[in-house]
Amino acid sequence: MNLDQVVVALQRARELSGHSDYVVIGSLSVLGVEDGVRIPEAMSMSIDIDCYTKADPGRIFDLGPMLGEESPFRMEHGYYLDPVSPTLPSLPDGWEARMLCVHRDGLRIWFLDPNDAAVSKYARSEPRDLRWARAGIACGLVSLPVVRSRLRSTTFLDDEEERVVRKQVEEDSEWIEKTTAAARAELAATSSKPK
Repeated sequence: MNLDQVVVALQRARELSGHSDYVVIGSLSVLGVEDGVRIPEAMSMSIDIDCYTKADPGRIFDLGPMLGEESPFRMEHGYYLDPVSPTLPSLPDGWEARMLCVHRDGLRIWFLDPNDAAVSKYARSEPRDLRWARAGIACGLVSLPVVRSRLRSTTFLDDEEERVVRKQVEEDSEWIEKTTAAARAELAATSSKPK
């Protein structure tokens, strides 16, 4: 999925609802980063655009029949709008102030900051969410120190969710350390070979 596809869906949403401001959360929120940034496929392979109308979040649910999973829009385009509530994900305090805004064709599309999205991904901890987080870490769009600092201001659903998130962040910290150490060792081995 790419930003142009999100714009097509939200242009149709604007035609149906009259709203021009949308908030995109979930996997595809990464599409709000600067143009020219290479986004790993593992971060943008979703076919559902989790979003809501910024001024009237409940209004988005009216669009499900026309733009949702079982809609004619999905049959034509192969992707769809997934109406969500702004209270759905576990997010750190201040996430709204950190959203990235993209202006395109009369739309204002607000995207979660990738580090805030990562907190939510860790809270879900489904395999695809963890792959998304690791891909973000590997390409530099997600910073584990930033994620770790934002955990302090996150209201989790319960103690179990918080435990799972902290465990996953720790596992990914170990993973990145091992990956970095292996890359350094490989670089050292290749640079010390005689020419």
